[in-house]
Amino acid sequence: MASPENLKQLAPTGKLRGGVVVAPAASAFFAIKDGKGDVKGVTVDLIRGFAAALKLPLALQIYDNSGQVTDAVAKGECDIAFMPQDAERAKRVDFGPSYYFIASTYLVPAGSTIKSIDEVNQPGRRIVAISNTTTARSARRTAPDASVEEVPSVDKMTEMARQGQGDAFALSHDSFAGLLPKLPGARVLPGNFQQTGIAVAVPQGRPIALKIASELLEVAKTSGLVRRALDAAGFPEASVAP
Repeated sequence: MASPENLKQLAPTGKLRGGVVVAPAASAFFAIKDGKGDVKGVTVDLIRGFAAALKLPLALQIYDNSGQVTDAVAKGECDIAFMPQDAERAKRVDFGPSYYFIASTYLVPAGSTIKSIDEVNQPGRRIVAISNTTTARSARRTAPDASVEEVPSVDKMTEMARQGQGDAFALSHDSFAGLLPKLPGARVLPGNFQQTGIAVAVPQGRPIALKIASELLEVAKTSGLVRRALDAAGFPEASVAP
């Protein structure tokens, strides 16, 4: 158990302010709101487990995309969160271990003739991605001939895909599993254009906080907490990161 002085660096307000990202369909990263408005998901279970282990009250903070939660952690408004790791984010927050690895691809709407990821990278193609995310940055880098439009939430992306307002919609494979039933005729392209870990993150300049967060996640992996969280969210085939 961390000392009160060490806990102060992780949770300076006396509460663990934990950030989660909510979307219309659950994934190994996205949480959802149930009919009562309660937030459920893998990251919710992990952060609740952390707060319980530290014997701290939890102040759950909800965001629409991983760019928003990155901003909150970077500003010190959020003490701990999970997000896909990339070089841009590493300039702004400090990362610990990953609990899961995601692979990003494209969904194409009903009626699309696109059959492969390579076909997306053509002049005039319109990619839709979530603002300020690793997936959006990777789409720009790997499909430089296409245009990338960033939208603020998965809700907005889903509506645009439903209306055919875009040629390719960028998300992780596991995210599309929950969205496909809402988009008749849509297809997910095979392969991926990005692979990255979903890692625990804390504000920069808090080495003790990073150490505590990293240890909590490693214990969550060895104790089975991550496995149980993935199973409870409906992803029994998802592998826990080593």
